[in-house]
Order: sequence, then C-alpha cells, then structure tokens
Amino acid sequence: MRNLRLIWITLLVLSLFGLVQAQDGSDLEGQPEFPAPEFPTGLDWLNVPAPVTMQALRGKVVLLDFWTYGCINCIHMIPTLHRLEEKYGSALAVIGVHSAKFLNEGQTDNLRQIVQRYGLEHPVVNDRDFAVWDTYAPYGVNAWPTFVVIDPRGNLFAVQAGEIPFDAFDRLIGAMIEHFDGLGEINREPLATQLERDAVPSSALAFPGKVLADPVGNRLFIADSSHNRLVITDLLTYEVLDVIGSGTAGFTDGDFSAATFDKPQGLTLRGDTLLVADTQNHAIRAVDLIARQVTTIAGTGIQGYERSQSGPALEMALASPWDLWAAADGTLYIAMAGTHQIWTLSSDGIVGPLVGSGGEGLREGPFEIATLAQPSGLYLQDNVLYWADSESSSIRAADLTARETRLVAGPLTGSLFDFGDVDGGLGTVRLQHPLAIIGADDGLLYLADTYNSKIKSLDPTTQEVQTVYGGGSPGGFRDGDSTTALFDEPGGLSFANGLLYVADTNNHAIRVIDLAAGAVSTVSFPNPEALQIGERVTVVGGSRGEQIDLPLQTVSAGAGTLVLNLSLPEGYKLNPNIDSGVLWQVDPLLIGVATGSLEPLQTFRSLTDLTPLPVTFTTGEASITAEVTLYYCEAVNETLCFIDQSVLRLPLVIGAEGESAVTVSRTILAPEG
Repeated sequence: MRNLRLIWITLLVLSLFGLVQAQDGSDLEGQPEFPAPEFPTGLDWLNVPAPVTMQALRGKVVLLDFWTYGCINCIHMIPTLHRLEEKYGSALAVIGVHSAKFLNEGQTDNLRQIVQRYGLEHPVVNDRDFAVWDTYAPYGVNAWPTFVVIDPRGNLFAVQAGEIPFDAFDRLIGAMIEHFDGLGEINREPLATQLERDAVPSSALAFPGKVLADPVGNRLFIADSSHNRLVITDLLTYEVLDVIGSGTAGFTDGDFSAATFDKPQGLTLRGDTLLVADTQNHAIRAVDLIARQVTTIAGTGIQGYERSQSGPALEMALASPWDLWAAADGTLYIAMAGTHQIWTLSSDGIVGPLVGSGGEGLREGPFEIATLAQPSGLYLQDNVLYWADSESSSIRAADLTARETRLVAGPLTGSLFDFGDVDGGLGTVRLQHPLAIIGADDGLLYLADTYNSKIKSLDPTTQEVQTVYGGGSPGGFRDGDSTTALFDEPGGLSFANGLLYVADTNNHAIRVIDLAAGAVSTVSFPNPEALQIGERVTVVGGSRGEQIDLPLQTVSAGAGTLVLNLSLPEGYKLNPNIDSGVLWQVDPLLIGVATGSLEPLQTFRSLTDLTPLPVTFTTGEASITAEVTLYYCEAVNETLCFIDQSVLRLPLVIGAEGESAVTVSRTILAPEG
C-alpha cells in the first residue's frame, strides 16, 4: 500500500508543471483517498491562538510549506505564497512547517522574529524536532523547501520539492478549488488568527540588514530592510540626515520620497553614488546622493536562474543579491545568494558570474568549479575577496589573481551541516550561518557569526577565530564590555575610525563597538521623529537591557508581597497600545506563591496591574530578578514612543524580622535629544 501511495503522489505532482489544464477539475476525479497525517501535539504555533488540526482545515485546499528560515530557496518562495493567499483567500490554507536546519532557527522566539520580518500571516508551526517532517518523509518530504498539497477532504494530493513557479501552483490550486466548489465542499470561513506582527509596535528601524560607515563624508548608511528604505545619519551625532524610499515595498525609481525598495541589504559607495543590493527585487539600485535620485543599474525585477552567462546589466535577471563591494578599478562585486555565486558588474555595464559553478556546496578550486553556499557578506583586501558563506557556516576567500578559492574558517569536511559555536583554527572552528565580514586597522577581520549572535575576530595569517563580543544564542540586547554585551542575529558590519558598526538585525538597532576601549553602545537618534512612518506608533529608542543591582533588603519569613515601583519622567505616559510588563524570577527554594508552594516562580505581569504579587518567604539568603519591559510615549505626541528594558537584581536576607513587602524600584529618565 505504501508503494502505491508513493507512485500515486509522484504521478500527481506532475500536475504542478502543467498537466492540470482543464479548469473544470475533471482530471481530479477518481483519485484514491490517502488521509493526510494529523499534526503532532505539543508543538509551538505562531499566528494562531491555538494549534491547527487537519479537521479544522477540512473544506480548504491546504498547502504545507516545509521550510527553514535561513534557506534562500525558501525565502524565494515567500512572495509566491503571498500571491496565492491574496488570490484564493480563505479557500486556501497555507501552513508553514518550519523544520529548522540550524539550532538557532529552531528557537520559537527567533522564528517569531522571522515571521514578523517577512510579514507572514498564515499559521506557522515550529517543527524543530522534525516530528511533522518525519510524518511526511515517506511521501517525499526530504529537502527545503518542499510543498505538500492536501485536498478539501483531507487527502494527500501532491508533493514536490524546490522553487515552484506561481503559474504551476495557480493552475493546480485553481482547478482544485473550482472542482470542490462545484461539489459544495469548499469552506471559506477564515481560520482564527493572532498575528505575531501585532504583538509589538513599529520600531524606528525594522530588521536592519547591513550598515556602511563613510568617514570621508561623515555619514552612516543603514539598510532599514523591513521598512524597505535606506537611512542616512551623521557619523558622529547620528542625527538623521535623510531617508531614501517611501517605506512601501516596491520597485520604482525616482526621487528619495517616491522610490521604492524591497528588503534592501548590501551597501557600498562609489564617489557620491550609493549602490544598493535590492534583495527581493533581485536588482542593483544606484542612489545619486547629490541629485537625490534612485535608478536601477542591474536586474529586471524578476528572479533569475542564470548561472553561466553574462550580459547587459539591465537585461540580466539576478537572484537575491545580498551584499556588494565596489573596487577601486570600477568593478562591483555582488554576493549573489540566490545562485550561490559571486558575480561582477563591470564599468561598461556587463553583469555575470565570477566565482562558483552555481551548485550549492563547500568545494574549493578554480572559480569555475568551486561551489558556494549562499554568499551573504563581502570584503576585499589586497586582491583577495573574502565572503561569509552562510549556509556552509564558513568564511571563504577568492584570490582574484590566481582565480582560486580557499577556505579561511570552517569545517574541512565540505559538509553544509557542520556548524556550531567553537573558537579555534581552520577545521576546528565552528560557526553558525555568518552573514558579514569586514577588516579593521588592527589587521584582524571581524565577522558576524549571525546565528550564534556573536561578533568574532579572524586572524588572516593564523586563521584563528576568537569570540570577542556577544553572549551567544539565544541572543539578547545589552550594551557593555566584551563579557556583558549581547546581540541578536547581527547581519551587517562596517568599520571606520576605530569603531565597528553592527547591524543588530533582530534588535532593530545599530550597535557601535569601540575596539580600543572594548565597549559596545547603541546608536540613539537625536531626531527620532524623522524615522516615523505616517502616524503609526513607533518605538524610537531608550534604555535596552540595562542591568541594575539594587541594595540588599531584609524581609521577614512568612507571607509577603513583591512590589514594582515605577517612576516615569514628566510629560510621558505608558503606551496604551502595547502591554508593558515585568517578568519576576525568584529563588524557588526560598520564595513561593502565596499557597506555600515552592515551585519555581517565573511570572509575567502586565504593568497595567501594579498590585503587589503575593508570595511566601522561607528563612535564608535569596535573590529576586525583575525583567522590566516598559513602553512609554510623549504625552502630546502619542505616536512617538520609547522602550525601557532593564534587569533589576535584588539580594534578600529572609529572617525572623523585617518588612513583609519587597519593593523593586525603577526610575526612568527622559530620553536624550
């Protein structure tokens, strides 16, 4: 029976490539019934208030998308899924089954960030242990991405891996809906949703992907990727000087206010022209900083699949350019993540592949036969082009004179699945999906070990890699020194004047590392109103991740309370549109809930309810931690808001005498600027 099922599904999947021609659905009759497996229980779901079941999907054409969020082929399919959802509405149910390749991708909080970043509105299940994947593996699920089509009666219909064109999906899904609609079996009642994007307000920056420091022009350029725009600030004061792009996703040339981008990433300067890797438009854009005009200089706006031919730049379709480097000789190097190659754009307007065969892998050799794995960050030095090869978790280099590639940091096995967080030399070191590399004047290379949420140094002579900043995965947000600072999936690096600039992507921030002082700070914009989009509530700055050690308090054993005492600056109020809160964490052996239970207490409370939290104290020495996240706004300009995230640590002595209430206080100062 299993073999018959496999044969049937293999035959049916051919319909994805044009065999479903009749729009009356006549070629859908007579298929055997193979009920789709139910989703395993105990998994984390996003965008929905409760786990989805196959029974709840009855009456809909169901499209399961098996993906992992660092995979460029999976990213390529997101616009296709958006188009299908827009066309077919609630008759189609797309379910994202996120079966993570990397350990970092399997964390629900990180997956939530990706769902927000790419604007996914369909249900997504975190399949980090491959429970759903293994259930469908006998039917052909064995690669990212793989799509499974289920009919409105709950039966498996087709399985296919790879990037599938919209037209193929459109023919199949359209025919299925028409056929089952004629039988009165299509259910157009929307699934209940609880969108992750609604959980937090807009931030001044949204998942910035890359950053570029310009010491000559005293400017800092930021790819504000998920706001689909570019931001220019003063390099010293961080005053916002200009915003390029309307903020709406699109592919339109024009002046700064009218031009549109779609998830821009890499930036590089050529005189007074800023060149931009407009990733999801599959194009290279040129920003004339004097004339204040944006033009397209390479790409057609449509994803390309060419891996061997060169041609006129505006006639060649590109594939997810992720980073750029403008060389002094006029050559523009392009990290073409979508075809796993490095391309060049010559000064005479010809674009084409330079390094890599186009196959995905980790194989060194002459440019034409080497295989790359999603190159995502470039740095050129002494005629050697370094790149962050994200899917092989390695740093690699191309000798532009010898036309040979070599491995600089990463596994010697040639595997795309040897990753981790291990410092050391070539072969020993393990990285996890690095996205950026840059050189500094200390002779070292610095890399964003993105999924490890660390900044690491690479000695190009010894090939030794060492962690220098960041606490590792899962990431966090805290300024400080090399031992305390935290990042969250940093994706871009630039260097100028002894400072390392970091696009701290998941923290929606630009961080600055003073290499001599060994200190990390966060860019604060003195005119944050310049970054607001319309009248939407926008969080523009404030304290992020500050740790405060409070003085010792003495408390009596027995019944008591925990009290949070907050003081806002004059002229500010709590943001009513988002839930500020405190996460209490206590010593489970000495502090319990009011019933006397000594179970571990980790309680989140909304700051709309500042009533004391009842607890019981047991004699001894204990500690309390209050992680406070506070959203507050100007009382007059209610859409200009700030965030204060602090970790308050309070030591306690619990004895026969003392107060019954423990008070944790936090005073918020007015934002600077």
